Amino acid sequence: MITYSILLLTTVTSLIAFPPNVSSIERISKPEWFQKFMFNAPLIIKERQYVRILSHGFIHANWMHLIFNMLTLYFFGPFVEKSFKSLFGPMGGIIFLVFYLSAIIISTIPDLIKHKDDYYYNAVGASGAISAVIFAAILFRPDMRIMFIFLPIPVTAWIFGLLYLLYSYYMTKRNVDNIGHNAHFWGAVFGFVFPIILKPGLFLYFIDRIIY
Repeated sequence: MITYSILLLTTVTSLIAFPPNVSSIERISKPEWFQKFMFNAPLIIKERQYVRILSHGFIHANWMHLIFNMLTLYFFGPFVEKSFKSLFGPMGGIIFLVFYLSAIIISTIPDLIKHKDDYYYNAVGASGAISAVIFAAILFRPDMRIMFIFLPIPVTAWIFGLLYLLYSYYMTKRNVDNIGHNAHFWGAVFGFVFPIILKPGLFLYFIDRIIY
């Protein structure tokens, strides 16, 4: 499945590119990849290093960052991929791949604009795309129950989604930690909107599942 291919590729490239302060596998370690492929708006815009806008989604800052994102992809990705295949037939797998790669890019555009002159702002990780996958799952099954390790309480998916957006927006405004809440927010929005653009009837389906 495409999900597992993305998961494997991201895990391997992240292990290779772990920064020097993170324990990695010495035989394959290339920590210079971390600097070469991370998101940096001025390098993308002014120095035309366009690969960074996509490549940053395939490297991670540390083990915990990688494990959390890949576990989330493992749990939600196959369901979303199958849903795309069910909706779009033989092209569903390709559309899912385009969806995932686009989510990496789209989720960073606000930061690309906001930090266009800030050489000190860098970002790595697949969190924007992972947020998109979660919210596509919420669109397809708004009445399912979601539970995370750090929040061991089952929450109805659409309620979780609303709380997630509010939290991400709030933390973006506060700007008090080193987490890309802005990418989380816009990745989530993209994940919800993208399937609706292709199949507008999904929105009515979503509303029906919430009401009934």
